Amino acid sequence: MLSTKALERWFKGFSLPLRSIYMIQEYCVSLTKYQRLPVREVRVGDLTIGHLHPVRIQTMTTTDTMDTAATVAQTIRCIKAGAELVRITAPSKNEAENLLNIKNELRRKGYNTPLVADIHFTPNAAEVAARIVEKVRINPGNYFDKKKFDVLSYTDAEYAAEIDRIRERMRPLIDVCKQYGTAMRIGTNHGSLSDRIMSRYGDTPMGMVESAMEFLRIARDERYHNIVLSMKSSNPLVMVQAYRLLVHQMDSEFGECYPLHLGVTEAGDGEDGRIKSAVGIGTLMEDGIGDTIRVSLTEDPEFEIPVCRDMVNRYVKRAGHAPVADFQKQDRIPYSPFQYERRPTEQLLNIGGQQVPVVVADYSGNQLITPGSLEAIGYQYDEASDKWRIGDAAADYLFIGDQSIGFSLPGTLRIICNWPKWIALGQPKDVIPLCDVKTIIDQSLPSGTVRFVEIPADELDSRLMGKLKSDADIIPVIKSQNEHAMPEIRRWVAALMSLGIQQPVIIKAHSSLTTVDEQLIDLSAVAGGLLLEGMGNGLWFTNNDSELRNNKMTGRTYIPINDNKAFLNNTAFTILQATRTRISKTEYISCPSCGRTLFDLQETTAQIKSATQHLKGVKIAIMGCIVNGPGEMADADFGYVGSGPGKITLYKGKEIIKKNIPRETALTELINLLRSDGAWIEA
Repeated sequence: MLSTKALERWFKGFSLPLRSIYMIQEYCVSLTKYQRLPVREVRVGDLTIGHLHPVRIQTMTTTDTMDTAATVAQTIRCIKAGAELVRITAPSKNEAENLLNIKNELRRKGYNTPLVADIHFTPNAAEVAARIVEKVRINPGNYFDKKKFDVLSYTDAEYAAEIDRIRERMRPLIDVCKQYGTAMRIGTNHGSLSDRIMSRYGDTPMGMVESAMEFLRIARDERYHNIVLSMKSSNPLVMVQAYRLLVHQMDSEFGECYPLHLGVTEAGDGEDGRIKSAVGIGTLMEDGIGDTIRVSLTEDPEFEIPVCRDMVNRYVKRAGHAPVADFQKQDRIPYSPFQYERRPTEQLLNIGGQQVPVVVADYSGNQLITPGSLEAIGYQYDEASDKWRIGDAAADYLFIGDQSIGFSLPGTLRIICNWPKWIALGQPKDVIPLCDVKTIIDQSLPSGTVRFVEIPADELDSRLMGKLKSDADIIPVIKSQNEHAMPEIRRWVAALMSLGIQQPVIIKAHSSLTTVDEQLIDLSAVAGGLLLEGMGNGLWFTNNDSELRNNKMTGRTYIPINDNKAFLNNTAFTILQATRTRISKTEYISCPSCGRTLFDLQETTAQIKSATQHLKGVKIAIMGCIVNGPGEMADADFGYVGSGPGKITLYKGKEIIKKNIPRETALTELINLLRSDGAWIEA
């Protein structure tokens, strides 16, 4: 974590003092009322991005760019699915030149959707592509600089000379873009920061921002403004902090902002990819940030589009929604939006303090709860031995409402029941009551009697806060009926922080949407966004399950929805995993494939998952090529990277362990690497 002094050094010389970054509205229009961030307008062909235009949906092809027919066919599938922009890789001048054939064939077939050329390492390819397609994406980490993981040291004069070198090499591309009306995305990736940036700013969100700002300053000096920016990372927390810092920095330095392309890179597939993307993208969109989005799934690109559409649709009619209790203009938010720090809390039971967030399973609607009922939430009962098998993603609390339990529970599972039921049972110490606000204010109980209290997030009256301050045995369960739920709950927790109230807080989120993808996105944006703010010591999810169904387009089941309890439990644990607040399974950093990919990424990812999914807490990167290799997987423990046709290179962290292994034996070699490093356990 960066210190306050490090932040102060970075902000030194800009228009706002350090204390201002702790004031409201330093990275968005409002922390409570939903309002889009005003940005410049950028033209991409006939499409307009930014300036409060609709959030645009895009994806990227996975075909070989030199295969014109295949790329055209896949692009058309993406357009028909709803893509408003389609990106195509151009790793060399040959692919860049072939973009003309692809574009001409698409136009001949009647498709005028703007195309984006994806460029890494090759400025000459970018200059060719900028004459053909409507937009080019360059990565400032590898467009001019080469990443060798060298530790470098620069004097201020030497650093300034490097910026001048970049300026001279960037001018030709800017000139072409100005001449042809081509837009540009300056796309920073957390894993591919140059050695030069790393030497001064480190592997930090600030380094990501400065990497892009160097290029943006040059473009502005050249009076070129047709620019979109992105700050991508496989870690949603890093991604969110980088975008917030970028907005703050653009506003501080220029007095205006450029459109933002949002995405969590290498998010993976299935529910993991959707949840990780929704946590990062959704957290920013809740605050009105984002002008175009791409969900990077290790699936066919047309399957990314419905997920993007579900995310965008959350905010189409939200303008103006705000909690009843708003921040006052003189208020300071009691946390930094640019750095993660978990809200300090006291520990009650196994909640709060240094404990990982808990998960509450809601069985209050069950007519009969049996040992078999608990299998959906991670508990498997063996009748022969009379023992419980407890999974890594097993719920911590069971809310039974007014129901009864007629069998012995596993020792790790605690019971919550309604207050009247608890009174009727004789106030048992091994059961925790759930009260409403009136009950906790009116009732006095002996010290040490822990109670949950369900509190609507619009209740911020002094009697309630006074009770919470005087009674340390109350655990608030915060819920919101507001359509703009995450900011309303955030406002409530911020009030606790301002008052010095340190009880742990359970986030209760309800989704009434009808498809799996919609509910994943809904719950991830609300709960995930709060967890990234350091708020929340537990998750309690409910939904309307009678209409729950799979996404109409794909028809694929990503989470077992035959048992809705399993769906909600798995979703909660996957959100905790995505926010890095509780690790319960293997994490995969899997790129979405593109024309550079050197093997079947979907098939390989499935094989690696099948062999390693029992390795709790291990992070494995699966990268299709060297471009998305050692840099993009910088956050992984182990890496499986395509290094040539049919060849794989294995990494431990950033270190190459074995080069150019035949793909047929690469999985076995990966398992051997895990064994030798002590990361392997038998399934």
